[in-house]
Amino acid sequence: MTKKADKIDRLAELMQTSEATTGASLWREAMRRLRSSKMAIIGAAVIAVFVVLAIIGPWIAPHSPTAQTWRGEVFPNQGKFVGMRGENWFGLDHLGRDLFSRMLVGARQTLLVGVVSMLIGLVVGALVGILSGAAATLGGRVGQRVDTVIMRITDIMLSLPGLLLAVSIAAVLGQSLTTVMIAVGVVQIPVFARMLRGSMLAQGGADYVLAAKALGVRKRRIVLTQILPNSLSPVIVQATLSLATAIIEAAALSYLGLGNPDPAVPEWGVMLSQAQRFFDNEPMMAAYPAIGIIITALGFTLLGEAMREALDPKLRG
Repeated sequence: MTKKADKIDRLAELMQTSEATTGASLWREAMRRLRSSKMAIIGAAVIAVFVVLAIIGPWIAPHSPTAQTWRGEVFPNQGKFVGMRGENWFGLDHLGRDLFSRMLVGARQTLLVGVVSMLIGLVVGALVGILSGAAATLGGRVGQRVDTVIMRITDIMLSLPGLLLAVSIAAVLGQSLTTVMIAVGVVQIPVFARMLRGSMLAQGGADYVLAAKALGVRKRRIVLTQILPNSLSPVIVQATLSLATAIIEAAALSYLGLGNPDPAVPEWGVMLSQAQRFFDNEPMMAAYPAIGIIITALGFTLLGEAMREALDPKLRG
């Protein structure tokens, strides 16, 4: 009996070592493919520039983003604006504020909203996904019922257009930057929950899980130490893609007037909202924040798609 138990223990160790080696080699192969992917390099470069500008923007801005220094030179009622010039690289807005400085400082607010919104969706969605996935994988009949209830609620949330749901939440909570973060984060929750739950279900039938069950390992330990770590790859990829979505949706809420109640604080969505009234006379006021949002979202999307391809075992050569 002792020899048989020793053989089972040895078999389990070999299976876990094999899984760990496979996982490590998968990540090494993914990193190699990312380094050779032009899409990943471009996306990472765009993100790096955006993050650096968001961090150092307030210190390198040539002028105060809120000071109406040149208000006497701008007459929006007459359609007279100051365009690009040596002193103001992007020109002036309708209140005589330097647009270049506002773009630099506004990048920090945009990044903050996007990251916090994504983290809210990731953390809450992961907790929901872990509960649902663990219940469906190892919870028996009661677990199946718990999983069914959670997934039906998730399906209801997914059936609603994301921006419409975010607008509804923001309208109920009131106008503020925190409201935007919460509203956009709630929209992301069912996406992460559904993805992590599906990944855990796929891992639930793996050989290392069957071996752990045969050895009598507690279900909670199997979920936390075996199934969950091997289910995180698609969630990491989705987090990168969700940053792009969060930035766009946060800008949309700010554009609709549901963001920061102080219009003097620069944020790309707020700047875009303020510029719509003067688009006929000065379209560049809207073009600068719009281009910033598009390029930033594109960078996160390119990196996320490159990570998805790099981690997809079907595409490994």
